[in-house]
Amino acid sequence: MPPRASKRKSAPPNSSSVTSSDGRSVSSKAKIKGLEKIDRLFNTYANSSLGMIDPEGIEALCSDLGVDYTDVRILMLAWKLKAEKQGYFTQDEWQTGLKALGVDSLSKLKKALSDLEKEVCCNGYYNHCKVIF
Repeated sequence: MPPRASKRKSAPPNSSSVTSSDGRSVSSKAKIKGLEKIDRLFNTYANSSLGMIDPEGIEALCSDLGVDYTDVRILMLAWKLKAEKQGYFTQDEWQTGLKALGVDSLSKLKKALSDLEKEVCCNGYYNHCKVIF
């Protein structure tokens, strides 16, 4: 005897389980697309033989952002990216840091630099930094 069909309605899919035609969830596709944009941005400035953004890449990034490479906001960016080596950003540091900042484009990075400056100046970090530097 075949099993009885359930009279209960299945629960509607929630946003985290909505899938696209290729079987991936929509939210994971958006995350992958964001990561691809972050990686493209990284590759624009990275030294391909080193596999990281080096001082020349940072200088090019600064030029595209319209800031001087000696601008303190670049130091703040390195701090937010948790860069381990001065003047260099690894791909992992770049991905993790930009995701944390909610950045996946040059225009968003420019805005994030402005926000970082406000964060540092408004939270009393600025006076602390003046003592150190």
